[in-house]
Amino acid sequence: MSILFDSSICKFKVTHEGEVLQAPKRVLRKIKEATVKTTAVILSGPKDLALGQVVLTAPGSADVMVRINHSGISTGTEKLFWTGTMPPFPGMGYPLVPGYEAAGEVIEAGADSGFKVGDYVFVPGANCFENNDQGPVRGLFGAASRVLVSQASRVTKIDRGFGPLGALLALAATARHALAPPHALPDLIVGHGVLGRLLARLTLAAGGPAPTVWETNPARHAGAVGYDVVHPDTDSRRNYRAIYDASGAPDLLNTLIGRIAKGGEVVLAGFYTAPLSFAFPPAFMKEARLRIAAEWAADDLIVTRQLVESGALSLDGLVTHTSPAASAPLAYETAFTNPDCLKMILDWSGQA
Repeated sequence: MSILFDSSICKFKVTHEGEVLQAPKRVLRKIKEATVKTTAVILSGPKDLALGQVVLTAPGSADVMVRINHSGISTGTEKLFWTGTMPPFPGMGYPLVPGYEAAGEVIEAGADSGFKVGDYVFVPGANCFENNDQGPVRGLFGAASRVLVSQASRVTKIDRGFGPLGALLALAATARHALAPPHALPDLIVGHGVLGRLLARLTLAAGGPAPTVWETNPARHAGAVGYDVVHPDTDSRRNYRAIYDASGAPDLLNTLIGRIAKGGEVVLAGFYTAPLSFAFPPAFMKEARLRIAAEWAADDLIVTRQLVESGALSLDGLVTHTSPAASAPLAYETAFTNPDCLKMILDWSGQA
C-alpha cells in the first residue's frame, strides 16, 4: 500500500493493489506501513537533472508538512552541484534534492508544532526524503519539492502576499547576517547580483551612507536605487573601510586589500571553490582584516522578515525569471548559463 499526495484536491490518494481510493489525511496516522510520495527535483549527477517521485519521511508531532508554491534556484551552491565543482562537503553526494529557498502552505501540523493548517511559511530546505525508485536520495539542501516535511522550528511564518518573493527570504537573511551589528556596513560591494543588491539595500535600510558597487557586466548596472554601480576600472578610491565581496571570485583578494584604508576589512560573502591566497606585505602594511560571512542564523531570518513586512527592505526587481516546475531542467540551465538571469523561481502550483 502507498499514499500519494494530490495537490489539486489537498488530499491523499491511497493506492492498494492498483486501485486508487480517496482518503482523508488522518489515514496517514493510521496506516503505519504506508509511504507518502511527492514530486521533487532530483539531481542525479552533474547536469543530470529531472523531476521524479520521492518518498517522504513521516511527520512527527513537532513537524509540519508544507505544500510548496515557489522555490528558488541558487546560482551559488546549487550551480556548484549542477556543474560538479562543489568541493567536498559534509553530506554531499548524488542523487540529491537541491535548494534551500521555498515558500508554501502548511497542510499538516503536528500537535507540538505551534503551526496550523493554512499557515503560509518559508522553508529553508528539508532533509525529509527516504528514496526514489533507484534508491536513497539525499536532502541537500532539499527545498525543490512539491511537498516537504520539516521540523517546525526550522520554518518561518510569512505573509502569503509575498508570493514568489517569499522564496528570497534566506538569501536576504544571508546578506543581513554578513553586515549585522557589530560589523561595519560596507562602503564598497563587489558584484551586483542578487546578493550584492541585497547588501546595498540593507546598508541603506540600516541608515548607512550609500555604498559603491563594482560590477564588470554592463547589463547588471541597472536596478540600483540610492547607490551607484560602476566598473572597477573607473574607481580610483583606495581608502574603503569595509569591502564586501559578493562575487565569489577567488582571485580578487590582492585587489581588494589594495583598496582598503589602514585597518580596513575585507568580508568574503560569496562561496569560493578555489583556494584563496594573497600577498602578505600589502596586507601587513594595511593591517588588513579578513572576515568570512557564513549562512544566516535564526535571528537573521526573523529580522529580515520584519524588514520586508515593514517596507524597509524591498525584494522587488530581484526575480527576473519564473518557470513552471515541470520545466525544471531548462530552468536550471537558464539560471546557471544566462547572464541576464538574476534569480530563477520555480512555480510548483501546476504540479501534482
